Amino acid sequence: MTFKSWGTRLAAALLASATLVSVAACGSSSTSDNSAKADPNAIISVNNTEPESPLVPADTNEMGGSRIIRYLFEGLVSFDARGKQHMEVAKSITANPEATQYTIKLNDGWKFTNGEPVTAQSFAKAWSYAANVKHAEKQSSRMSVIKGYDELQKPGAADDAQLSGLQVPDDHTLIVTLNSPDSVFPTQISHQSFFPLPSVAYKDMKTFGKNPIGNGPYKFKSWTPNKNITVVKNPDYKGYRKVKNGGIEYRVYSSPDAAYSDVESGSLDLLMDVPQSEVKTFRTDSTIHAYSRPGSYYQGFIIPEWAQHFGFNKEGILRRQAISMAIDRGQIVDKVFSNTKTVATDFTSPGVPEHQKNLKGTANLKHNAAKAKELWKQADAISPYNEKFSLAYPSDGGHKPWVDAVCNQLKNTLGIQAVGDAYPTFSDLLNRVTDRTIQTPFFSGWSLDYPSAEDYMTPLYASESADGHGSNDGDYKNPEFDQALLKAKSQLDPAKRTADFNAAQEILLNDLPAIPLWCNNVSAVSSPKLKNVDFDYTNLPTYNTITK
Repeated sequence: MTFKSWGTRLAAALLASATLVSVAACGSSSTSDNSAKADPNAIISVNNTEPESPLVPADTNEMGGSRIIRYLFEGLVSFDARGKQHMEVAKSITANPEATQYTIKLNDGWKFTNGEPVTAQSFAKAWSYAANVKHAEKQSSRMSVIKGYDELQKPGAADDAQLSGLQVPDDHTLIVTLNSPDSVFPTQISHQSFFPLPSVAYKDMKTFGKNPIGNGPYKFKSWTPNKNITVVKNPDYKGYRKVKNGGIEYRVYSSPDAAYSDVESGSLDLLMDVPQSEVKTFRTDSTIHAYSRPGSYYQGFIIPEWAQHFGFNKEGILRRQAISMAIDRGQIVDKVFSNTKTVATDFTSPGVPEHQKNLKGTANLKHNAAKAKELWKQADAISPYNEKFSLAYPSDGGHKPWVDAVCNQLKNTLGIQAVGDAYPTFSDLLNRVTDRTIQTPFFSGWSLDYPSAEDYMTPLYASESADGHGSNDGDYKNPEFDQALLKAKSQLDPAKRTADFNAAQEILLNDLPAIPLWCNNVSAVSSPKLKNVDFDYTNLPTYNTITK
């Protein structure tokens, strides 16, 4: 099986759900006015959050850093705004019949911005470094599909040990042997954790991350903490994502309202997250261009397995289902968000071809106050609940209105004390989640990395991604789910793979390790002077296409 034919089928399935809708106050799209010649050297200013850590691809799992990393580096493959696959550093990717080994041939001529050639070893060493437990990289579990990962997770592994499943016969060939069949692997390697690194990175990874050297469409220029990060066009970039501007300035905002005001005044070019205070009016604001379409950014909240009364036993699962059914998602999406969200019907999003609306267990995501009360009463018969239900969230992201709405619904339906627990910043909350000191349910969000249901399942719910090895922040572990997921990944036939993903999802819909709420639509605004503004299947702007 070659990757090109597989990727074409996937792209076709995505087209129906990835059509962009642009809504402009003056009745025109931002791409329609091309009377003024674009300045190819213009720097485009966009909103962002301060990255939690240095810009190291496999050590970043939050959007403030990922938005930048995705444009500083290029991988073996990429997916464009519509979900169509493009070969980048890879010339070809060929699987054996069992999908347990892939032979990857590399294109010649790719270089890092310091002039070092990008070779097969640039990938093999980066992947091995990420897999090594001694380096404690946040995306380490992404490498668990490769043979030798378990050995590198042992404390005694050498600092420079390499994954045994990687062979580099020459500079342009990388042979990857997996632990088990994985038909999604050619898609997974578009994720940033699989980006290559130059040899200088290994001298001091943290220092490198503060002044990263990549091979992507942009190159790093400067970083002023809590103010901005600027990247400029990489003239030597060889890939699909051609740059039409001079660079991107990622400005740090703690308040989305301040960012919106800056777009209105013309001092900020693009805001990708419309603040709650503007969701009712942004589509008719005559001072800006507005963009709206269904999206893939998942939001919900995690009830960690160690939260009292919410373990994965009979009582805990009854309570999880009751909590979920007590929430009227449609009402909140309408009243709080003015329909700029899409109500969750499963654990994925409309951005993937495997998205489902009628699985066994979908009823657990539908509002049913009577059933919620009944389940809560059954759980109380096992062990009475006299706690305060606190829902933690970052106060710098405009989350308070929906958290208050959810808590009011829980209070009114279940008769419990439910309150929001605001943390000053996203980083403050993430630190408590990362070190597992948080004891309450907490907000969770996930931006799609590549167009497959697997990207929601493995990172967020697989046992291998728990205990700090990935983004399974509630430490959910269910061997039955792991086996169902493994079966789906081993299927080469897309229809059978989807059926097996559905079976895995039905386990999640019963257990509810997280409570899915909705998926964010693209809800963005820009200055009218911007042209060629587009958004990809992950809800992010295609920064390289924007001009002014």
